[in-house]
Amino acid sequence: MKWGIISTGTIARTFARTVNGMQNPDETLAAVSSRSLDKAQAFAEEFGVTRAYGSYEEMMQDPDVDAVYIGTPNHLHYENAKMCLEAGKHVLLEKPMTTDAVQAVNLYKLAQEKHLFIMEAFWIRFLPGMQALRDTIDNGEIGELRHARVEFGFTAPEPRLERKLRADVGGGALLDIGIYTLGFLQFIMRDRVESFSTQVHFSPYGSDDFSVLQLCYPGGRTAHATQAIGTVMQRNAVIYGSTGAILIPDFQKIDRFTVAPYQGESHTVELPFSGTGYEYEILEVTRQVRAGSWYSNIFSPEDSLKVLRLLDEIREAWDFAYPWEKEE
Repeated sequence: MKWGIISTGTIARTFARTVNGMQNPDETLAAVSSRSLDKAQAFAEEFGVTRAYGSYEEMMQDPDVDAVYIGTPNHLHYENAKMCLEAGKHVLLEKPMTTDAVQAVNLYKLAQEKHLFIMEAFWIRFLPGMQALRDTIDNGEIGELRHARVEFGFTAPEPRLERKLRADVGGGALLDIGIYTLGFLQFIMRDRVESFSTQVHFSPYGSDDFSVLQLCYPGGRTAHATQAIGTVMQRNAVIYGSTGAILIPDFQKIDRFTVAPYQGESHTVELPFSGTGYEYEILEVTRQVRAGSWYSNIFSPEDSLKVLRLLDEIREAWDFAYPWEKEE
């Protein structure tokens, strides 16, 4: 796949470093675009990208770009992805896919109409450890699934902290961190949430910086999620069943987990991954494009939409809307 990159920020740099580190002739960096030509040229020089563009629209005209990785701020995801699809480019769109489910539905419809691949870049779904975790649950190693708990929080110096929390660019812990915690729980539980209760704290930048969610799923299963920006919380998770539990020290970069029966010996499953971990989602894009599919069957539009619709419902419960939503 010949990749174009929109944005030159931190996550775009990780993506570029990942492609280069794969040393795979089928995965190459063809172009990078930014709203600043100087930034695009500096990025291209650092990562060996063939061409640099001072606008996103210019890169859309490049026939050598097959697929575009989008790493712009959250509030720009929809318009950036729509532009790429209309230009005939496949899309890997950084999380959250969009700031609400309606926008995501529109993108999926457009991709299907144009028969172009699109996927939210929820990279942890493609790690070997996630599939092993799925198999462990499905094989009944902890009995009947009953409850899961996950938390994730970080802090950062200014101005990065402000950028993560500014409401006018789609910031906030729910979109930035909740996409991980709730996405992980959706993978574990599979079903859509039936009901939830929540508590939230809002930051001086206009968005949420800490929230706690209690979730109820079909069959009496429950889950607990905490997400925070400005508070450091270990990325651990626990999955409880009727006969045992699974302990995960870092669900966001899962390379091992411990299966702990309530009676009997515990054992640890280790599945280290190479590089940054983004390699697996990149290969999934190429695999599906070559197969002629417009979506991934590992992380499908339905999977993505379950989480985005839940995020919408949570924000509605908070009576919180982003600035552009208030204008509508």
